[in-house]
Amino acid sequence: MVKKASPKLKKKFYVTTAIDYPNAEPHIGHAYQKVVADIFARWHRLIGEKVFFLTGTDEHGKKIQEVAEKAGKTPRQLVDENAEKFKLAWKSLNIAPDRFIRTTDKDHEKLVQEVIKKCYDNGDIYKGTYEGLYCVGCEAYYTEKDLVDGKCPLHNRPLEVIKEESYFFRLSKYQDFLLKLYKEHPEFVLPNERRNEMTNRVKEGLKDLSISRTSFNWGIPFPLDKKHITYVWFDALFNYLTGAGKNHEFWPANLHLLGKDNGWFHAVYWPAFLKSAGYELPKTVFIHGFLSFNGQKISKSLGNAISPMTLVEKYGADSVRYFIARNFAFAEGNDGDFSEKSLVDRHNNELANKLGNLVSRVSALAERYGLESTSKANVKNHKTLSRVEKYGLTKTENKLLKKLNLKKIENHIENYEIDKALNEIFAFIDKTNEYVQEKKPWETQDKKVLYELADSIKAIAILLSPFIPETSEKISKVFNFKLDYKEIDKPLKVSKIEKAPILFTKIEALILEEKPVETKVNKPAETKKIEGIATMADMIKYDDFAKLDLRVGTIKNVEPLEGADKLWKLSVDLGKEIGQRTILAGIKKYYSKEQLLERQIIVIVNLEPRKMKGSESQGMLLAAGSAASDTCILISPEKKVENGTQIG
Repeated sequence: MVKKASPKLKKKFYVTTAIDYPNAEPHIGHAYQKVVADIFARWHRLIGEKVFFLTGTDEHGKKIQEVAEKAGKTPRQLVDENAEKFKLAWKSLNIAPDRFIRTTDKDHEKLVQEVIKKCYDNGDIYKGTYEGLYCVGCEAYYTEKDLVDGKCPLHNRPLEVIKEESYFFRLSKYQDFLLKLYKEHPEFVLPNERRNEMTNRVKEGLKDLSISRTSFNWGIPFPLDKKHITYVWFDALFNYLTGAGKNHEFWPANLHLLGKDNGWFHAVYWPAFLKSAGYELPKTVFIHGFLSFNGQKISKSLGNAISPMTLVEKYGADSVRYFIARNFAFAEGNDGDFSEKSLVDRHNNELANKLGNLVSRVSALAERYGLESTSKANVKNHKTLSRVEKYGLTKTENKLLKKLNLKKIENHIENYEIDKALNEIFAFIDKTNEYVQEKKPWETQDKKVLYELADSIKAIAILLSPFIPETSEKISKVFNFKLDYKEIDKPLKVSKIEKAPILFTKIEALILEEKPVETKVNKPAETKKIEGIATMADMIKYDDFAKLDLRVGTIKNVEPLEGADKLWKLSVDLGKEIGQRTILAGIKKYYSKEQLLERQIIVIVNLEPRKMKGSESQGMLLAAGSAASDTCILISPEKKVENGTQIG
């Protein structure tokens, strides 16, 4: 059922991203590719492979020099400052590269100079003069036929005419080699549309490539001539070789991830450079589409080049990662739009409602009734019975887990279809939620059913760990298992469980107090003058109100809270499924203890617990009130109903 790597000869997996220009701060377009690379790295590590993940910054070239001069800085100052911003952005998204390479690193500069000498010795570098149309933004020359309205096709600005002495790489020599590569190894350039594009362009003919510059000086010194520096693309591409571990142990790369603006350089220049220098070729160059943001092209000039750290602060790292992986058909290589509204919808409906509520319900029921993988009465072997009595568990069949199609998930990820892999995992989450409703363990108190549910949650968390690592780690601590692919086949080894913390607080839940306040995701709501009272804004759409989980509960105990004159500490019975919760409510001024005991109220149960006066409040009661008239009226059902009944 589970792929197992040999302990003696672990399979290697080396994944790289494009390295970013640190001429400005990172934005969500940069983050898209890095999140995907991190997912692949975590997946291959999860299934037992030896993984190396490389990302970094491309720090040489005329563009860097010009931006630095405008900012009144040296190029070194600029790249040092901005490289740190990229590192912090990736850390905020739980992106964990094995190395963050910078092309100003000494080992990289040394390797580039060695490679130039190898290509020269192979007869592929010669001196000449170059004149052409140059785009500083692309750090590349263009021909007239490449232009759009006489401008750069990517940056939409006029190009410079540059004439200078240069050293050339004999790219034209490798035309037949490249066409044969694309034909015999179609996996070298993916998706197919991009490979066909490269094939057609190469068939038109290749010109030799200028690989040195004299018009500026921010770059790696060209080892064949002190007057020259190395062309930034010859420099940058070899970062993948520099960063491939000690003695290039991970080379060749299994997967280069890059945007479609970099396709030509990686699918044409890169294999030609490697062939000339005598290195193996990478297995796959995967060219993905661009991201727009809220329907607009991401652009600093448009003011929508939003920082990944800003998105993480608003929505949480796992929600951003999940949206990136789930919302775009990555394997197709198409462009996609990063819509905040769509992110919020997926956060609320899939992460909070489906996954979060499943973990919350099952852990709460397991805490109350315990787990048992098989009936003790059916165990005849004395040793096995002793184990059951000690741990409450034995290895047993989990019928629910048979509905999980692991092979399908593996195949999707193997084919870069991470969105489809998540679809399959969430299809199983849906089946698990249906199993809860079908078996009703809050009524039957069936420990075997609860074991099957908990064991299935273990498999879900393990499979989701490459996508939402922080949340998966929280789930693993509640149910006491390791995030290891081999654990899916093993029985859960815990019988005592405590209720899980709320994993995902709904965004834009509109739980307001006194006046509207912004509710931060994964953080408690702020408290204003009337502590513990929820009042609705004058204008609330039904769709927003429907996101709340409202339950009927009965107040079973009322106590004062030390140091809080306005607060009652209430113990509220919310039925078998949810259990009893403590709610701190600022209604002491309006209701006596006698008025509250055995009173049925309506409680909002899907809020993150919050600390008040040293105690934890695990929900919010529903009330109508006005600070102006100093009134508060608890909302209650018209007639007595079963505790835990959902409203809405």
